[in-house]
Amino acid sequence: MKIYISADMEGITGVTHWNEVEHNKPSQYTQFQERMTKEVLAACNGANDAGATEIWVKDAHYSGRNILSEYLPKNVKLIRGWSGHPYSMVQELDSSFDALMMVGYHSMAGQGGNPLAHTMSSSKLDSVYINDQQTSEFFLHGNVAGKHGVPLVFVSGDAGLCEEVKEVSPNTTTHATMVGVGDSTISIQPEESRNMIQKKVADTLKGDTKSCIWKHPGSFVLRIRYIKQQSAYRASQYNGATLIDAKTVQFDTDNYDEIMRFMLFTV
Repeated sequence: MKIYISADMEGITGVTHWNEVEHNKPSQYTQFQERMTKEVLAACNGANDAGATEIWVKDAHYSGRNILSEYLPKNVKLIRGWSGHPYSMVQELDSSFDALMMVGYHSMAGQGGNPLAHTMSSSKLDSVYINDQQTSEFFLHGNVAGKHGVPLVFVSGDAGLCEEVKEVSPNTTTHATMVGVGDSTISIQPEESRNMIQKKVADTLKGDTKSCIWKHPGSFVLRIRYIKQQSAYRASQYNGATLIDAKTVQFDTDNYDEIMRFMLFTV
């Protein structure tokens, strides 16, 4: 069984402030770097408990160089940094994988489920929609798994994200690490969170994962509202893009890879 884990940081248990997820604030960052690593380890251990033979982990936060690899099991391949491939947070994901899991993900831009809620770029994007579905990083990259027929079996992150997952992909197992309240969080104890992640992952992979495969529509309409009108105008120069209003760009395609390519070059 070949497993893919995409790991972000803003949805790791207890993360509340940007200082806790940025390299240049080491007095706060390092403890959450270790916590991120241990939650990824918990997911890996759960996968191995279920019989995984190979695990690929994408470090998908900020620099892509956060996870402390010496903590991880021997059957893990860790993808660090950013290649520039359109699949971004799920680089190298293809149909050879038996399951996709997301650890430490977070609520989308414009939602209140996490003080650090955003979609891809907190400085550039106000909101993203695909076929009128407001889009998080979970939804954006989950559709890549759907394109390749890979079940998205497990997602951990804030409670607001978990509610979105259940609406979009009801058979996907979720684990809520915390609840966002304004600029604060209410989180569970970190070791207990890791224990729950490991058990939920193992139980999920031992069950019917095929029910977690997403069905793709025949076409896609992407709408991005930028924070600055200058960014929208620049993005509207992309081949096939249309400026809807001063800050909103639309892009239509029947190939989901083109959605990810548009995001790569315009965000």
